[in-house]
Amino acid sequence: MNKRLVKKCLFPVAGYGTRFLPATKSMPKEMLPIVNKPLVQYGVEEAIEAGMTNCAMVTGRGKRAIADHFDISYELEKQISGTSKENFLSGIRRVLDQGIFTMVRQREMLGLGHAILTGEVLIGDQPFGVLLSDDLCINPERGVLNQMVSLYEEFSCSIVALQEVPMDQVNRYGIVSGNSLREGVIRIKEMVEKPEVGKAASNLAIIGRYILTPDIFEIIRHTEPGANGEIQLTDALNRQASKGGVIGYKFEGKRFDCGSVPGFVEATNYVYENIFER
Repeated sequence: MNKRLVKKCLFPVAGYGTRFLPATKSMPKEMLPIVNKPLVQYGVEEAIEAGMTNCAMVTGRGKRAIADHFDISYELEKQISGTSKENFLSGIRRVLDQGIFTMVRQREMLGLGHAILTGEVLIGDQPFGVLLSDDLCINPERGVLNQMVSLYEEFSCSIVALQEVPMDQVNRYGIVSGNSLREGVIRIKEMVEKPEVGKAASNLAIIGRYILTPDIFEIIRHTEPGANGEIQLTDALNRQASKGGVIGYKFEGKRFDCGSVPGFVEATNYVYENIFER
């Protein structure tokens, strides 16, 4: 694990989570539990498994619960020490032992590209992962970021995770087109953010897993705001792709859109039935 080239992962966790109001009025959406574990912890565990032990969080106002979660709670530890309930903390203790957590605030919600640029101070001049907690990806044998790191070590360029979606849902995603290199791997030529149904070049959608090369920061700095006045990561990646610098990967595993209520419920049911230790 220590030989891996990608050792940092950026977590944009500053969003408001309006689709889950009123629950997210005073609680970060990333802290919503899938059974007994918050969404963001699933993502951190995936990053650490991939060798990305330095977890950099781009937070915002009202997100202190995330920082508290990835810290020791001395009062709680003392209260349940020596009881059967102590077992419930074993997972988060492993995460705290293995990971390093740094944080910076995004003062304005100006898009994913802006959030990633805000995290530059925590990343520096090195390749890094990006994980969006809304997309819960499950592969017990090998996590999605772990799969993508192997591709980065082969191609040494930005990697984006892809999933086929129904053609009538392409307007919800960034959609890519390109040339197949082998089964499940393409060299991306173009990305379009939320194309109109019927006008998309494919049904291959970008989901919330990326490995990015550090030149992306300078590209984002010179990217004009797009839809809704936001700085779109897709626009910056398009510039990399125009020079052959982006690989798309159809990952192995299950993905749940936990940014929507139906997807969140589906994920909860799946984890309870297949993963949760009773």
